[in-house]
Amino acid sequence: MTEVVAALIWRGKEFMICQRPAHKARGLLWEFVGGKVEPGETGEQALVRECREELGVTVSVGEPFMEVTHTYPDITVHLVLFHASIVEGEPQMLEHNDIRWITADEIGQYAFCPADEEILERLRQTYANQKA
Repeated sequence: MTEVVAALIWRGKEFMICQRPAHKARGLLWEFVGGKVEPGETGEQALVRECREELGVTVSVGEPFMEVTHTYPDITVHLVLFHASIVEGEPQMLEHNDIRWITADEIGQYAFCPADEEILERLRQTYANQKA
């Protein structure tokens, strides 16, 4: 099983989603920024590294929002989604095809990676219909 971490980064009532590059597995699907935990890293350290590599920002990692395990045809992932906030830098598309800030009410307008479906449902239940 592959350990994966991702960041739930908020800006007001919106959170950040990123579109995977076309040439990668699950290309052009939307996801939360993050990636694999390397040997010797904690999940938090991996998330700080991934956000620096993929967005050019420094994040402060908070509590986990949710954990899921999902089996794709090519890989099984254990994904931990952490609350995180940007403490330095502006997000840049260093790795992704696109970056968007969306509300929980807009989730249905995007095609996400299947591993994120359970997380998205919890986000809908928790944060949908909030007024800005």
